[in-house]
Amino acid sequence: MLLAAGLGERLRPLTDKTPKPLIQVAGKPLIEHHLNRLKSAGFEEIIINLSHIGHMIKEQLGNGQKFGLQIEYSLEGNEPLETAGGIIHALPLLGDQPFLVINGDIWCDHSLSFHKLSEDKQAHLVLIDNPAHNLKGDFVYEYGKIYNTGKSFLTFSGIGIYTPRLFKNYSAGKRELAPILHSAIDNKRVSAEYFTGKWFDIGTVERLEQAEHYVSKTT
Repeated sequence: MLLAAGLGERLRPLTDKTPKPLIQVAGKPLIEHHLNRLKSAGFEEIIINLSHIGHMIKEQLGNGQKFGLQIEYSLEGNEPLETAGGIIHALPLLGDQPFLVINGDIWCDHSLSFHKLSEDKQAHLVLIDNPAHNLKGDFVYEYGKIYNTGKSFLTFSGIGIYTPRLFKNYSAGKRELAPILHSAIDNKRVSAEYFTGKWFDIGTVERLEQAEHYVSKTT
């Protein structure tokens, strides 16, 4: 699942008439970078959630055939449902097996290849070094395990694997993901990995320019 329903408020005026996933990075819409990497990693079926002028994304990508993928869309209306709300809304399309979710507003060179999720886990998160805009980090990563408290905080990359079981006790509607993850971590239901490759959060014009500079030189 690619999360593409955000309003892109911090990238205005670029996102007033263009949804953030269609913003160009090195001559290609950001979301197409994701699709190409997913295809290379062996994924075949993609769900994309839509809200803010999302029809433009659907018109651009279609059913995914030109990427060698099958794309379906989860429509959220005019107001995005936040990350967890968007996932819960899309569960009927996602099936009953673990699924990968990627924030549509990042660029990352992770291979998107993962080990099978352990039976006792409901989520697996990719963590990265804390960027300048999130120096406090999100979760603690020590000795290969993830915690809510401790000293070695890292930042959640926006790349994670989840099982439908993670969301079974939560109702539909606007809902953030962090509280759900914190609860699952407390219950030792989450695994994690530390990724040291390249990652950009395309959240501001300045960070868009940084990504553009890097990707243009390396692709």
